[in-house]
Amino acid sequence: MSFKIQAAALLGALASTASAHGHISGIIADGTYYQGYDPSMQYQSPPPSVVGWSCPECLDNSFVDPTMYTTSDIACHKNATVGGTSASVAAGGKVEFQWTTWPDSHKGPVLTYMAKVDEFASATAADLSFFKIDESGYTDGTWAATTLIANNNSWTVTIPSTLAAGNYVLRHEIIALHSAGQEDGAQNYPGCVNVAVTNAGAAAPSSESATKFYTPTDPGILVNIYSDLTTYDIPGPALWDGASSGDDQGNSSERAAASSAVVVSSTAVVASSAATSIAAVEVTSSAVASMSVVTSTIISTSVSLEQAVQSTSATPITTAAAAATSDALAPIISQVGTITHGIHIRLAS
Repeated sequence: MSFKIQAAALLGALASTASAHGHISGIIADGTYYQGYDPSMQYQSPPPSVVGWSCPECLDNSFVDPTMYTTSDIACHKNATVGGTSASVAAGGKVEFQWTTWPDSHKGPVLTYMAKVDEFASATAADLSFFKIDESGYTDGTWAATTLIANNNSWTVTIPSTLAAGNYVLRHEIIALHSAGQEDGAQNYPGCVNVAVTNAGAAAPSSESATKFYTPTDPGILVNIYSDLTTYDIPGPALWDGASSGDDQGNSSERAAASSAVVVSSTAVVASSAATSIAAVEVTSSAVASMSVVTSTIISTSVSLEQAVQSTSATPITTAAAAATSDALAPIISQVGTITHGIHIRLAS
């Protein structure tokens, strides 16, 4: 069943993807895809229940800067609140974080933490206490963020096999260091998802609040990456014993083939009439949830907006209808920036 989204809501969805930065669009836990949070979901009533923690203030894919390190915003992003559902993963299993996009200029480390919680519904960012299970910084001249880009904008971590079963919040983060040579120039992009760990051991690692992870003057935070860098001090607490250290990243082509991309509804965009000015675009609720993913999945082979509209329909629509929808969207897109490489849809394997 479809419903109408007003132009303002669609503008918000597109604005979140026009920015150069990315966010976690979803995860694959033990081979099963789970939808993450997208800021455009705030325009749905009711919003969908997803594993990702919500961040309505992240429409511009903004970051947390060092002035916020002592606030709960550093935990799961600005005023983030708990996701409505959870993914299931066995201890020793893998979780792949899928990012909408990530700019090559935003080089830096990739870090992943976990926090044990009793009930997801009552979890708050201020109460989370984390331990680090994965980290990767600057290795053999390559930044972890560059590796993430090469792996189809994804990063995979292994849930420690000895970890006790229960409810956990996974905190995944990229720290962009392109402006970190100046005070408060580092940009933290944290995101959280809910996972229920099964088939586990009994380990309960010591943990701490995210407000104790970093200081503005840490050598891994205040750093000039354009100097003759030979080593890099990964910021934050030490990696928990037995956890991985960025070793799960495989060949980029293999990763792309293995990734389950977001499935766009067969009736994602429908033109109401070729002769009628479209003030609102009909989309299914699942399409709204993935709107920013659709618009941010930019690849080298360009297509026009009209072609993208046509390709999202399982049943053929006329060229005129597709063009009408394209015309209706064009002025909205022009307000949030030009999409220079076209729009492609990643289909689930």
